[in-house]
Amino acid sequence: MDLPPDFLLYVVAGFVAQLIDGALGMAYGVSASSLLMAFGVPPAATSATVHAAECFTTGASGLSHHAFGNVDRFLFRRLLIPAVIGAIIGAYALASIDGEVLKPYVSSYLIIMGVIIIAKAFTRVPPRNVTTHLAPLGFFGALVDAMGGGGWGPIVASNLIVRGNNVRITVGSVNAVEFFVTLAASVTFFLTIGLTHWSMILGLAIGGVVAAPLGAWAAKRIPHKPFMILVGLLVTGLSIRNLLKFMAWI
Repeated sequence: MDLPPDFLLYVVAGFVAQLIDGALGMAYGVSASSLLMAFGVPPAATSATVHAAECFTTGASGLSHHAFGNVDRFLFRRLLIPAVIGAIIGAYALASIDGEVLKPYVSSYLIIMGVIIIAKAFTRVPPRNVTTHLAPLGFFGALVDAMGGGGWGPIVASNLIVRGNNVRITVGSVNAVEFFVTLAASVTFFLTIGLTHWSMILGLAIGGVVAAPLGAWAAKRIPHKPFMILVGLLVTGLSIRNLLKFMAWI
């Protein structure tokens, strides 16, 4: 396989996207998808390419978070099966319908979630272990992720944080489950539309695998309050950007 001249750009993009995702629990798919769409890759192929690369990056990230003690086994198990089912259905659906129609609704929801997260960073909220409504959350987050090329972290991690779950444990557990979400989506994409853009997949994967341990380390070290503010600003900013892009498109 001949590597294109901009292969290094894919590596850098994968590194930056995974560093953010590993530390904050979100944004790899959104960041990488935005780059590929800018290169003119169609939505279905973009999602397939990003998820294929994420099979490597999320695997490395999940192992890193486990090594740093950031993964809660109960939360992991409750999210896992519904998320895999959602990823398979979402990837299959994207082969026949336009996932763009979901973006304004998901973006509006995430803007609200981001604002609430920022507000909670400045209030004293008793921490608690979230144990309810995890199955539908995992299913919906993976469904949207597969159909839109990103969204698992922003939807699932932000929801858990808003409900009071520990930020570090949320980020680590959500990252660990994400490996199985991306694997399920990638297999489905491969069986339905196939996989192309192998140089992009390789570049994104290399950059992401290198960044994974750094992101997991940052998740353990960043103090709670600025961590929540960063997550809230990231969710809100990306969601406003996506909503404005959709409004400009129509």
